[in-house]
Amino acid sequence: MTTAIFGEERLVSFDPTNALRIRLYDGPLHLAWRHSALTSDFIAETIALDFRSSERQYKTVRHDIGYLTNELIENSIKFRAPGEILIEALRDGHYFRMRTANLIDREAMVRFQQLLLRVTAGDPGDLLIEQIEASVLAGDNASGLGLLTLMSDYQVQLAWQFDEGGPHKWITLQTYAAMAISSA
Repeated sequence: MTTAIFGEERLVSFDPTNALRIRLYDGPLHLAWRHSALTSDFIAETIALDFRSSERQYKTVRHDIGYLTNELIENSIKFRAPGEILIEALRDGHYFRMRTANLIDREAMVRFQQLLLRVTAGDPGDLLIEQIEASVLAGDNASGLGLLTLMSDYQVQLAWQFDEGGPHKWITLQTYAAMAISSA
């Protein structure tokens, strides 16, 4: 089996023992898109419950986790091959940690790895501004804006692991994220 890792390699040691685990089963793409926001809201609400004693802190944690989870679930949907999407999330001390896993085809892997080479190549803030400017000039919805926003504005640490050569023709993509959150 061949493995390639992009981003913060230390995140790949994710321990799902105490994680909230959700599976989105394969189906029509429009159903998965619609369920992305619902799933993100559920995860954000579940993790943010520990912060109810401060309304401001609760709202911030809920918003930040909701944004992060929605971006990663949408990317799992966008780059997926037929099959389920596994989402695991937990609060680990002062961090929210998350892992998504789904299957992708070789073409999607190549496109996504090219994107990752760009978004992990320098300072996320500078890259975000460059990508916004490129998007405006090209008049399109540039890929990578969500990931760069997470890295620049939310200081999210990200990693991606591609495993190919398993028993099936698809590549397994696991996306890892860690974001600092205030203690309750």
